[in-house]
Amino acid sequence: MVAHYVVPVKPSPARPAPAATLVLLRDRPAGLFNDAGADLRQATHGGGGLAGPATDEATRACLVPPTVHAGLAGPATEVLLIRRHRAAKFAAGDFVFPGGTLEADDHPADAPAWCRGPEPREAARVLGLEPGSGAALAYWIGAIRETFEEVGILLAHGPDGAPARVEASRLAAHRRACQADPRAFWDMLSTERLTLATDALVYFAHWITPSVNPLRFDTRFFASAAPPGQEAAADEREITEVRWLTPREARDANARGELPLRAPTLKNLALFEGAATAAEALARVAGRAVRTIMPKVLGEGAARRVLMPGDVGYDDA
Repeated sequence: MVAHYVVPVKPSPARPAPAATLVLLRDRPAGLFNDAGADLRQATHGGGGLAGPATDEATRACLVPPTVHAGLAGPATEVLLIRRHRAAKFAAGDFVFPGGTLEADDHPADAPAWCRGPEPREAARVLGLEPGSGAALAYWIGAIRETFEEVGILLAHGPDGAPARVEASRLAAHRRACQADPRAFWDMLSTERLTLATDALVYFAHWITPSVNPLRFDTRFFASAAPPGQEAAADEREITEVRWLTPREARDANARGELPLRAPTLKNLALFEGAATAAEALARVAGRAVRTIMPKVLGEGAARRVLMPGDVGYDDA
């Protein structure tokens, strides 16, 4: 008699979806800190406009304790962090950078005509893709589109080559249309005669979600200075809060258990920590050699371990 046993078959890892993320940087506004303590700006729950209300005093004190204030008395660079909805399928309730998955419409045949560089072949070279990969430019476009949809900040140039200036009510209408259908993004560019400021984006990191995750992303990280005169506002759909924090403030708040951040966010924040200006922060990562980072997860529950490239045992996991 031969016994038959069911041998469990390990399912194949989910295929990671192409995604793009944009780290927006700005110089901390003068006078944001005063002798009384922090005046940490936070736009939360949208507020119905392009600028949200400041946090209450208790929240400010929680996020930036007095011991930190003295260390940030001088110039500092702030990073925009946004909180994903608690019902989101991925990173629910966490603070992340603006961004998301690429859409099929992020690389139309005439995409280069709507962008201020790079050329498609150069975009593929920068990302380490095949030279004939015409979709490479979609990562720059997707990062700008997702940022506009999520927080209302648009990186674009007007017909005169200056930073785009679109009347607030029209821009808000375009944003709502884009949230309903990503194809409306191109209608906006045509209607307002805009060119995407893709030349302002600096590519600096590449992360892939661990293979054990059911929902995975192959994410390219870009950084750019935030355009002047535009305020971030949560879309109240996928995003519930926006905050401008220095990398140190964000990392310290996370260490205290007050600001949920994922590993890629923490690691990338560290690249900008201590920069006095947005220009200095961007210069740090410009031309940086980018290697793909895919963490590996071992074990479950209390025995769960996450290995990063370079960690002992990573290559054997």
